[in-house]
Amino acid sequence: METAVRGVSIGFVSTYPPTVCGLATYTESLLGAISVDRRSASSLGVVDVGDDNRSVDPRHVVHRHLAGDAESLDQAARVLNAYDTVSIQHEFGIFAGPDGEEILDLIDSITVPTAVTFHTVLDQPTRRQRAIIERLALVADRLVVMSETGSARLTRRYGIDPGRIQVIPHGANTLFSGPSLVSGDRPLVLTWGLIGPGKGLESAIRAFADLVDLEPAPRYLIAGATHPHVRENAGESYRQSLITLAHDLGLGHIVEFDDRYLDRAALARLVRGADVVVLPYSSTEQVTSGVLSEAIAAGKPVIATRFPHAIELLTGGAGLTTPHGDAEALAMAIRCVLTDHDVRSRMGREARRLADGWYWPTIGRRFADLMTEMAAARSSSVGTRTSPTPEVQRVAG
Repeated sequence: METAVRGVSIGFVSTYPPTVCGLATYTESLLGAISVDRRSASSLGVVDVGDDNRSVDPRHVVHRHLAGDAESLDQAARVLNAYDTVSIQHEFGIFAGPDGEEILDLIDSITVPTAVTFHTVLDQPTRRQRAIIERLALVADRLVVMSETGSARLTRRYGIDPGRIQVIPHGANTLFSGPSLVSGDRPLVLTWGLIGPGKGLESAIRAFADLVDLEPAPRYLIAGATHPHVRENAGESYRQSLITLAHDLGLGHIVEFDDRYLDRAALARLVRGADVVVLPYSSTEQVTSGVLSEAIAAGKPVIATRFPHAIELLTGGAGLTTPHGDAEALAMAIRCVLTDHDVRSRMGREARRLADGWYWPTIGRRFADLMTEMAAARSSSVGTRTSPTPEVQRVAG
């Protein structure tokens, strides 16, 4: 594989568009940033992971791995070993087997320097989940996380040497960095992303039942398509339950839904037009949130439940955090920000300060430089990667 203008060639392992998920969007953005910096994508390629043989993006996808297919996995390894380096984007369940255990077979077959990016770092993993993370950490040359919380968890919960961990924040499109597009008399409160249980939207809707006295009345827009897995299993019943809840609470004039899957330019315009962003997520484990990063990059005050990434980013003044599932506390926080222009302005300024250096051109260069340094370290070291010990190869759940 021909060396790129800037650094080594990279084979990515991830889901990839047209798959609709956060991992696919992240990888597309990262690859795009690196290719723009290098003025070429010729040294970059993706092994796209999925459970069917759907069509792929021929510009970037060099192999579609059919999860659970041994021949497809062997071909994936052969393709990846033609690159100078490999970047594996890890989420439980992307690969076949319990907790996506198939990923261990892949990394065992990769002979070139490999970095694993952990998009999820569980604080309370099952025995099998812990074994998978420990095995990946043992075999990989470098480990990447997107928050200090993720790094601390890998060190504290999994016993990983912090010197092997690199924190590279989730990137944000430069389209989010433009001036505010707030307009109209009614303030816009926004939640966006793929819709499904676990996003805490019920609590957010209930919060607005305590805000009907505000003048002018706010608009609460829930923007985003239903998650494909949710739609496949239950159709639009979840979204309809949210619409019914808003109607039953008498919030038809406040709560709005937009079920489109917006491209980045349209989404950036929408976010820049919001007064406040609300992230009412139910999860207490989330150490990375691309939506949170993009909201801060747009200079928006954020009100979020106390998931780890929100605590890390918002406690400095860019927003407020509230207990999970507490609609009353969420309503109080929204009221505070909507009714106090000075508070809103201070949060916006802190958000923009915090996001300095988060945009994809910078993140792409940082990631590419890490891969180049990793390859150089491998070539200068004596011997090969440490072989995994038998006791962490396969563990029952």
